[in-house]
Amino acid sequence: MKYTLLWLFNLLVITALSQPTSPIVIQTKNTSLVFTIGKNHRVYQSYLGARLANTEYSTLTGGQEAYLTAGMENLFEPAIRLVHADGNPSLELTYASHTANQQGNVTTTRIILKDSVYPVEVVLQYTAYFNEDVITASATIQHHEKKPVRLTHYASTMLHFNADNYWLTQFHGEWAREAQMVDEQLTNGVKNIESKLGARADFYQTPTFFLSLNNPSTETSGELIAGTLGWTGNFQFTFEVDQRNQLRVRPGINPYASDYTLKPGELFTTPDFIFTYSNQGKGQASRNLHRWARNYGVLDGNGPRLTLLNNWEATYFNFNEDKLVELFDGAKQLGVDMFLLDDGWFGNAFPRNDDKAGLGDWQENKTKLPHGIGHLVSEADKKGIKFGIWLEPEMVNPKSELYQKHPDWILRLPNRAENLSRNQLVLDLTNPAVQNFVFGIVDSMLTKNPGVAYIKWDCNRPMSNTYSPYLKENQSHLFIEYTRSFYKVLDRIRAKYPHLPIMLCSGGGGRTDYGALKYFTEFWPSDNTDGLERVFIQWGYSYFFPANTIAAHITSMGKGQSLKFRTDVAMSAKLGYDIRVNEMTPQELQFSQEAVKNYKQLSDVIWYGDLYRLISPYEENRSVLLYVNDQKSKAVLFNYNLTTRRKDLFTKVQLQGLDPKKNYRFRETNLFPGTKATNPDNDKVFTGEYLMTIGLNLTPGKVVPLTSNIFEITAE
Repeated sequence: MKYTLLWLFNLLVITALSQPTSPIVIQTKNTSLVFTIGKNHRVYQSYLGARLANTEYSTLTGGQEAYLTAGMENLFEPAIRLVHADGNPSLELTYASHTANQQGNVTTTRIILKDSVYPVEVVLQYTAYFNEDVITASATIQHHEKKPVRLTHYASTMLHFNADNYWLTQFHGEWAREAQMVDEQLTNGVKNIESKLGARADFYQTPTFFLSLNNPSTETSGELIAGTLGWTGNFQFTFEVDQRNQLRVRPGINPYASDYTLKPGELFTTPDFIFTYSNQGKGQASRNLHRWARNYGVLDGNGPRLTLLNNWEATYFNFNEDKLVELFDGAKQLGVDMFLLDDGWFGNAFPRNDDKAGLGDWQENKTKLPHGIGHLVSEADKKGIKFGIWLEPEMVNPKSELYQKHPDWILRLPNRAENLSRNQLVLDLTNPAVQNFVFGIVDSMLTKNPGVAYIKWDCNRPMSNTYSPYLKENQSHLFIEYTRSFYKVLDRIRAKYPHLPIMLCSGGGGRTDYGALKYFTEFWPSDNTDGLERVFIQWGYSYFFPANTIAAHITSMGKGQSLKFRTDVAMSAKLGYDIRVNEMTPQELQFSQEAVKNYKQLSDVIWYGDLYRLISPYEENRSVLLYVNDQKSKAVLFNYNLTTRRKDLFTKVQLQGLDPKKNYRFRETNLFPGTKATNPDNDKVFTGEYLMTIGLNLTPGKVVPLTSNIFEITAE
């Protein structure tokens, strides 16, 4: 009790002066989140749902404690657990004050909580994006005890629900089958969605979910929240249904192996939990998140994107300078903006001729590239295209000069055999020297070659047998500090190169989060580019990420699939190519050239329009997507017939998001040379009301598997 007298006196004075007489209201255009202060001075979540009239807020009372602590009377999973310097593992947080700061569309509310005995303060921060109907929540923890305290739980927020039933939609998978969607009903007890993988945290579980109340939600109906975490490391979403059927949702950093020793005065700030409420189904929640992402969550989210040709499938590791320059002609022929040089261009003492050597030695291989990257940039410029390059700066091969020179820079257990994944190890990014090295890789590349217009930043393995030589006795800080250090490096890169397009890649969908996307322009969702598989993968990601962030490349992968089908699938996201252009037939090349032109004409609608998922591939052997621009003057419709069967009879599709009073011309585009549109409604004009009420038959006649159509819908 040695802290008690002065701390308690100050707390009582603050509470007496600032005890609110009305609820604390966080609201957007269509949502309200309301907190009230109980007689015990604790903060309670009294409401979360559709926006109420302002006169209703004063009648709200009670609810569940907003940020449940451990060690007191709480018997369930806590939002925070802290062990004081004297060993006391309890915390009681009561209201001290709050502030609200509005800047245009964005309002940030800070609720300050303090312990009545120990000098511990927690600030709950909620930022409301009014027009986007999105709220972000985080917590900042600080103390002024004489010695460090130990944090064992530190959620970004805690949300409470009271419904008859709860339905969870989660997304999981592994390499080449990312973002597979699963629905289940939550029952009494605890359900966790979590990652313990470190650098490649999203490899098995995607840090996104829908939580539907009372009944399963559809695209157009149901009450739900959609949530995701802005953190490029281990995450955990905990869903706990108690004996009274009340649900607590606790999102944040996974506390696994991550007790954090917090020094006096040090701030510990959790990542943002990003969520939106909808009572109009998953589609509306998705569109809310897309608008928020483009405006606030993604680097240059409303800016243009580059189409590209990657060399990987054409050459793998086997190329030289002349061969690459020849491939530039393929990019020029296609009409894409850029050529991207992938893995294999570096290493001399240990040449990067396969994935077993060279990582860490970021010098041009003199045999392959005797004139260096600058020569390639210059040659690409002569062809009228930009030049981009692949890097994997956080990793190292044992067969490398870096490994030999700096064994202390590598994450690996002492007294244990190394555990390799893809023949590589992870660098200890918590070490400032390693941070300087990683920044220097990028800075040196761009300083020596200012014409480099794009970087593909890869990360091909998770952490295992993990130990940091730099952190010494603070090994439990490793997973957190690695991610923080990753952001430190990116902060430095963006301070010097604020708008350079960079793809976030991790051997597929190992990094898919808004913690990283504020530094990146797009992400690589999967190494699986099979068109049929990509329909499902891109469908899953499309719930939480806008189309201009989802890189989709056309390759030769996809048995029995036409080039048109694979192209049509890629065009519903951010288009690129990774294909042998010189092996295309004249008709395929002509089609691809026209497809690139079509995509550039349609991309504004696809990248920045509202997405309506009309027919789910999880429900039928087809998939239908519609993008509509803000003015409702133009839309793009994608229709994919999947592994259909003779019994499949597809009904008309009712469109969404159009203006019922406008007239729209319906016209098929992206046709293969020598073919004509066969839809009987092609080039006809319909009212928006007709298209949304009666709908269109997109697959008249016999249903052919693995075929597709793209329709342009234009107001007249």
